[in-house]
Amino acid sequence: MTKPAYLPDFLNKKVDLYNQPFFIPADPICIPHLFTKKQDIEIAGFFAAIFAWGNRNTIIQKSKELMQLMGMKPHDFCMTSRESGIKKLLSFRHRTFNTTDLLYFIEFFRYHYSRHESLETAFTMHGNTPAHMLTGFYHYFFSLEHIPARTRKHIASPEKNSTCKRLNMLLRWMVRKDDHGVDFGIWENISPAVLICPIDLHVARVARRLGILKRKQTDWKAAVELTEYLRTLDSKDPVKYDFALFGMGVMEKF
Repeated sequence: MTKPAYLPDFLNKKVDLYNQPFFIPADPICIPHLFTKKQDIEIAGFFAAIFAWGNRNTIIQKSKELMQLMGMKPHDFCMTSRESGIKKLLSFRHRTFNTTDLLYFIEFFRYHYSRHESLETAFTMHGNTPAHMLTGFYHYFFSLEHIPARTRKHIASPEKNSTCKRLNMLLRWMVRKDDHGVDFGIWENISPAVLICPIDLHVARVARRLGILKRKQTDWKAAVELTEYLRTLDSKDPVKYDFALFGMGVMEKF
């Protein structure tokens, strides 16, 4: 794809504009920023990312509600909660995500963290490309007994040609080394260079208007196509341009 001459400087300026601390409070990334313990950041970030569709204020509100139900100690809650603690969750809902889904998520976290220190290994044990990591994570996440059929819809996979927007967003949060204090950079074994840009309807709309995304469907192939272009701008940190594209799409209504 031919780069429009003005775009590199234009997009870099937009990254500088939006990759700033003011971005945090109104974005779901504010949820993991409530915590300092690595495992709490991971679990809070996972839920906030999975809940991230629809109105951002509602996403943040429901994510905070869940963290409060977990006593603001999500890792401890997942590892040690008993019947009395679980009862607190029985009324929790967020759009199509309900208690059945939530209890399976907690069961997975209990299973994983009893064997691994970090959620990072749930991705890296399957390979070092995003497609391998995300596909492997999907199968690993649903490797426990008694999987509710309805819960599968909440975790995306490249196998199904999904954009995997929410998981790619989680990876951005956990992997990018961000000197502006937005992304966390607490996962050391995944290179920012291999990440895939989270793409939703807003990002896709902006990318198409800028001429850097040709694919008409908004799917995994579109996410890869967009990221391949972004790597021509910064091969070491292509997903930093998520700030530019998302900011233009949501905040500027570009």
